[in-house]
Amino acid sequence: MEFAFYICALVAVLTTLRVITHTNPVHALLYLIISLLAIAGVFFSLGAYFAGALEIIVYAGAIMVLFVFVVMMLNLGNSVVQQEREWLKPQLWIGPGILSAILLAVLVYAILSLNDQGIDGTAIDAKQVGIALFGPYVLAVELASMLLLAGLIVAFHLGREDRAGEVLSNRQADMATKRKPEEHV
Repeated sequence: MEFAFYICALVAVLTTLRVITHTNPVHALLYLIISLLAIAGVFFSLGAYFAGALEIIVYAGAIMVLFVFVVMMLNLGNSVVQQEREWLKPQLWIGPGILSAILLAVLVYAILSLNDQGIDGTAIDAKQVGIALFGPYVLAVELASMLLLAGLIVAFHLGREDRAGEVLSNRQADMATKRKPEEHV
C-alpha cells in the first residue's frame, strides 16, 4: 500500500498544481476532480476507508457539482462557442486522461493486494456519523465549509464582468435577446 500512497500523493500534487496554474475554469475543475479522487486514494491507502468514501461522495461528487454550477453561473455568453469546440479536441483530454488512468491502475492494484483487515461489517447510522463529525472534528468541518464558501465567492468575483454602473441584466446584448412585452400575446 506504500506504492499506492506515493502514486496517489504524486497525482494529487500534480493535479493541484494544474488547478492553480490553469486559466480555463472548466479544465481547472477537471483537474480538481482528479485531485480529490487522488486524495481519496491516499485515505484508502492509509486504511481510512470511511474518510476516503466521504471524500469521493461529498467532495468529488456534491461539491464539484456546486462548482460546476458556479462556472455555469458565470455566463460566459456566445463568445466562447468556438472555444468550447476547441475543448473537444482529444489532445486537451490527454493530461487528465493519463492521470485518471494512473489512479485507476493504483486502485485496481490496491484492491487486488488487499487482505482482510478485520472489518466486521456493522452498520453505522447517520446519527453516529454526525456525532463523530460535529463532535471532536467540528472545527475541521467548519473550516472546510468556510474554505469552500470562500472559493465559491472568489470564483464568482473573478469570473464576472466589471462594468461600472451597469447591472448584468441591463446590458445591451442581453436586452436585445429578451422578448418584448407585446410579443407575449
